[in-house]
Amino acid sequence: MAKEKGRATLQDIADATGFTVNTVSRALKNKEDISRETCARIQQVARDMGYVRNYIASSLRSGRTKTIAMISGSMMNPYYAILCDLIQREAVRLGYGLMILCSQDDPDTEIRMVEMAISRQVDGVLITPCSFESPALGLLRSSGLPFVLLSRYLEGEKDDCVLCDDRQGGYLAGRHLIEQGHQNLAMISFHHVVFSTRKRFEGFQQACLDAGIPAGNIQYAEPESDDLILPQVKEWIAQGVTGLFSFCDVEAWCLITMLENSGLQVGKSLSIIGFDNILGYMNFPKPICSIDCRLQDEACTAIDLLRKRIHDPSLPPQQVMLPVSLVCRDTCRAL
Repeated sequence: MAKEKGRATLQDIADATGFTVNTVSRALKNKEDISRETCARIQQVARDMGYVRNYIASSLRSGRTKTIAMISGSMMNPYYAILCDLIQREAVRLGYGLMILCSQDDPDTEIRMVEMAISRQVDGVLITPCSFESPALGLLRSSGLPFVLLSRYLEGEKDDCVLCDDRQGGYLAGRHLIEQGHQNLAMISFHHVVFSTRKRFEGFQQACLDAGIPAGNIQYAEPESDDLILPQVKEWIAQGVTGLFSFCDVEAWCLITMLENSGLQVGKSLSIIGFDNILGYMNFPKPICSIDCRLQDEACTAIDLLRKRIHDPSLPPQQVMLPVSLVCRDTCRAL
């Protein structure tokens, strides 16, 4: 029953069913004043004819496209891939389309992605900015386009944001290593991540100090290049470090691979805890203890904040910090 030429229209469906265009339109939207039987019949005919709603025409009438954009870092990072997937599920559930754009954590690319989102007339943007001084944020603010920061917090309460409690996560990671008997500890972050890196180390350091660990037994490094990561960790091992907090799960797995390729067996030379609980969403061959940052809640909360901002731009900025928890997989036992 599919239309032979051109895209099926509401008039085509009306002609095929004998109902008015207005009735067809309301039935396709499941309006309550149309009987369920009529809705089902009209919707089936629409499917048979290959009808797809014209959102461009609808947006001209309503001023909204029912599309939001998410601007994230590299999709090669499972953290962003999982978050995008969860956000898309929630967006679709609420009747929104999702445009996914990647900044690669590069300021120039990030601003181009913002320009693209604005040019496509999306209703709002979810973004993980790559720096506090990101020009992309200035463009978003000046454009008036509603947006919400993901996993980032910029001091001053300028913008809506949703993030996990990074400081508490770092504290839980440090305490877990200490409870497993480790007394010489370190944290490593391959790259500086705005806001999160500092907060996670603050929490980690505080856990160590609260447990009476001497300041000299608390190490931190943010290597300037990937080539310096393995030498730094090997140096720590030689100095007696046995417990390591990795900024995130992905970096933890990379580090485990580096160490094993160099002949060191993690679990015998070093215990590692990560952050993000990627294993809670997808399988990896090597289990690690991790901090769960509640990505599902972040996705739902972010879209809720964005919808509120879209419908009422006058609302004061809202900052939502989600609690974190430890997921123990018995990989941090004392050596």
